[in-house]
Amino acid sequence: MPPRSNPTARQARLGAELRKLREAAGLSAREAGALLGGGAAQISHIEAGRWGVSADRIRQLASYYKASNVRLINELCAMTDERVRGWWEQYRGLLTPGFLDVSELEHHARALHLLQITYVPGIFQTEDYARALFGSAIPALPGAQLNARVEHRTRRRQIYDRKTPPDTVAIVHEAALRMRYGGRAVQRAQLEFLAEVAEWPSVKLLVIPFDADGLTGTAQSMFYALGPIPELDTVQIDAAFGGSFISANALLSVFRNMFATLTQTALSVDGSRQFIHKLIQET
Repeated sequence: MPPRSNPTARQARLGAELRKLREAAGLSAREAGALLGGGAAQISHIEAGRWGVSADRIRQLASYYKASNVRLINELCAMTDERVRGWWEQYRGLLTPGFLDVSELEHHARALHLLQITYVPGIFQTEDYARALFGSAIPALPGAQLNARVEHRTRRRQIYDRKTPPDTVAIVHEAALRMRYGGRAVQRAQLEFLAEVAEWPSVKLLVIPFDADGLTGTAQSMFYALGPIPELDTVQIDAAFGGSFISANALLSVFRNMFATLTQTALSVDGSRQFIHKLIQET
């Protein structure tokens, strides 16, 4: 079987965790490859997410590496057992991999922490709001691409239809709520939908008003997917030419602390609901 040309973020994460275990053991790729009857190239492909790996081989490598984190090993093995072909695969080849990676992370996440400064979190955007955002691209997107992006974005929230949806904390700055993407009517409909979202049992929607005291110095939006254990958390950061995924433990700790601080800065749940209803009346 040829190597995967474009491993998903989840496949790449599995390989990256195996690389961390090998490096912690002080072993070279050649030494690890010899254990599997191959060589450095085999381990390199596995650690880059280009080749699949079985749970038995993960346990074999973990034993060789003398890895002691049993929970991590068990969760890595569980990742190999999943054969889910998610709904997002329908868009492969039409949308860039980053869109699909976010959907996959949301599907597998135990919980989600979202921070948005200049627009409503993607998973809670209405169709018209998403179309206004994507429709402002320069140069303009082809019609099929625009429709696919809007459809994919609105389908993402089907995770909240599950029996056990991911617990979600979404922090939205007042700036995002006041931006009139698509005009006044689109903004009002978006705010009305957010008011509904704020009542969902699994969603805690918090607003940071302009006059909030003690705001930390960040204007960086963030998508934080909590894994089954903290070591498998993933952060996605937006950039001008696509998002990047972060999994280094030191950086994850920084983002956890930042989010915790912002949670304390934001209005309470009830205060945030009242704030959104006030904006609806003003729009």
